[in-house]
Order: sequence, then structure tokens, then C-alpha cells
Amino acid sequence: MSKTVDSPKTPQNENSLVGSIVIYVVMMALFLGAIYSLSFLTLGNPWPMAVCLGLFAAAFWIPQTILGRSNSAGEN
Repeated sequence: MSKTVDSPKTPQNENSLVGSIVIYVVMMALFLGAIYSLSFLTLGNPWPMAVCLGLFAAAFWIPQTILGRSNSAGEN
């Protein structure tokens, strides 16, 4: 009686390595752009803070909602 062991398979809805790297680079650019916008912040000009909050929120919101990566840890 021989047992066959099934090797774990990668889910089909996961990104490829190149796709994951591209997503990472784009989201990191948004995050670093948010930090860079703070260099223009003054007490008389609130718009750099608004840009910072928008870019920062997009850098976290896009992967978690649109790309659906927030709930992929337990998928098989």
C-alpha cells in the first residue's frame, strides 16, 4: 500500500512574481509620494497634508480592497 502525497498547489488567484513586484513598486511609490508631499507643508498651505492623506490612504486601500490581498492568508 503506497501513499501518494499531494504537493501543495498555489491558488490560481494569486499574483505572479512579476505582478506582485509591480504592485509593490506602485504602492511604495504612492507611500513615498505621501511622505515627500510633507516637505511642502506650511501652516499657511494645508494642501500638502491633504495630498499626503490621500496618497497614504490609497497606498493601503487599493491593495486591501480592489486587489483583495487583505484576506488571502487562509485561502487554499
